Amino acid sequence: MVNDINDSHKIQTRMMTITQRRRIAWILILIADIGLLAWGAMAALIPQQLLGPGSRPILPAGYEGYTNYSWSELVSMFPKASDYITLLFRLFGVSNITFAIMAIAITVTAFRRGERWAWWTLLIGNTIAYGAPMTYDRIVNAIGPFEMLEYVGVAVIYIALAITAPFNTKKN
Repeated sequence: MVNDINDSHKIQTRMMTITQRRRIAWILILIADIGLLAWGAMAALIPQQLLGPGSRPILPAGYEGYTNYSWSELVSMFPKASDYITLLFRLFGVSNITFAIMAIAITVTAFRRGERWAWWTLLIGNTIAYGAPMTYDRIVNAIGPFEMLEYVGVAVIYIALAITAPFNTKKN
């Protein structure tokens, strides 16, 4: 009888701990993915004002970091090419908006309820969604303070997912 009460108390305490961890985790993931949504919105709507390294707009910084040529020269010599690059960057922003909206919806519903598929979806999805701009920044040599927030965002998500990992290593 005493063992049953102790076991019941342990299970109840463990469930409360899991619930508390999940609550912390979904809030952290929500904040990080709202940040990704904001970045995507800025990239889609105002890419010329989206700051990169040295408080310079990311498009010129990225182009110049990748090609070692001047963005202003590209704009003056090949305006359609610069328009095309801007269009692609805007669509990259739209892609981030789309992912962020889905990730936020999954976070506040299925992940919050503790559904395993949501954990895996957020792990894989955020790895890709954050990995793409991080890869772009590295390739074009345009990593500044704002770009470092991508690393912070994905780290926060990984920590949140780590504390709620759906692996039960202790079998009863």
